[in-house]
Amino acid sequence: MSDEALAHISAAERKAAEVEGIGPNVPTRPIARVGVIGAGTMGGGIAMNFANVGIPVTIVEREQAALDRGLKVIRGNYERSLQRGKLTADEVETRMARLTGSLDYADLADADLIIEAIFEDMAIKKAVFARLDGLAKKGAILASNTSYLNVDEIAAATSRPADVLGMHFFSPANVMKLLEVVRGKLTAPDVLKTAMEVGVKIGKVPVVSGVCDGFIGNRMLSRRQQAANELLMEGAMPWEVDKVLTDFGFPMGPFQMSDLAGLDIGWSKETSKGETLRDRLCEMDRRGQKTRAGFYDYDEDRKRSPSPVVEQLIRDYVKEKGGMVREHSAQEILERLLKPMVEEGRKILAEGIAQRPGDIDAVWVNGYGWPRATGGIMYWAGVR
Repeated sequence: MSDEALAHISAAERKAAEVEGIGPNVPTRPIARVGVIGAGTMGGGIAMNFANVGIPVTIVEREQAALDRGLKVIRGNYERSLQRGKLTADEVETRMARLTGSLDYADLADADLIIEAIFEDMAIKKAVFARLDGLAKKGAILASNTSYLNVDEIAAATSRPADVLGMHFFSPANVMKLLEVVRGKLTAPDVLKTAMEVGVKIGKVPVVSGVCDGFIGNRMLSRRQQAANELLMEGAMPWEVDKVLTDFGFPMGPFQMSDLAGLDIGWSKETSKGETLRDRLCEMDRRGQKTRAGFYDYDEDRKRSPSPVVEQLIRDYVKEKGGMVREHSAQEILERLLKPMVEEGRKILAEGIAQRPGDIDAVWVNGYGWPRATGGIMYWAGVR
């Protein structure tokens, strides 16, 4: 689009770091040591952000094997940067030396900021935060990397809800620029300001969100996914839907994204009754890129191609469920996918979940691949 759109998104990203009502008189807390709970893909990526800027990190896992695996992945990431000439061998070793693995929560006692990056299960997260409450030092900030759970409920598991907030990183966390900083109803102003400044320090675009299911980005994404699923029930094929979004400028469409993430996230073989298309694909062991089959077929280089098996599966499913098959123009598919997202964005603004339309633009450009040249979703829709 225009230079004006690019200027808008650049300004929006800078503005997003400013929190309304928190001025320069509010102090920040010093962050000299960080703790990360979980050495999986997210935890490891989060830890790298801090090691990269000179902040030592203690990574806690439950089992030695998981800890070793996580540290090995981090080293592999750094060594790829070495091969590309982005780091020297000395820099790789210096960054790795800032990372300490542990199986003992007590080793987090001197951390100024502790980020929990474990399974999305409220009961488990509450248990972790109750445990942290008993050992974290006074004034430590306790953050959850949850992507949709209620931060206020997590904070209520502690005796210090003012010190608790969400820090939602995007995967891969050592690469993706977006950081949704989720402000609980009791989060202290200096805690929020510190998290925002930390976000900038580690090279992220931090955006404040209020507490709601899915926060800003995933709440809007769920509307798009719902619309994409409805299109399939009208006989549109996954590759037709995805192509409309990649033609618009996205790096990938919703079904390609599902295959990449894994269709079996949250799916259970024992309880599956074949109620949804996703259930049926998983039951056929078409679980995404990792099984070289999902909505698409994949070759050994993970190159995708439309699947005749999936086409037939969708036709049979639509017929069985009484769906109405019809033709769709690319323009109709685009509008069906994007209009509900804009509607949700307007609601997010009206509810005060996001501070300003530009913040939503910053979320979508930096976390979900919305094409930068359009200025962001709300700018594109004329919401200023």
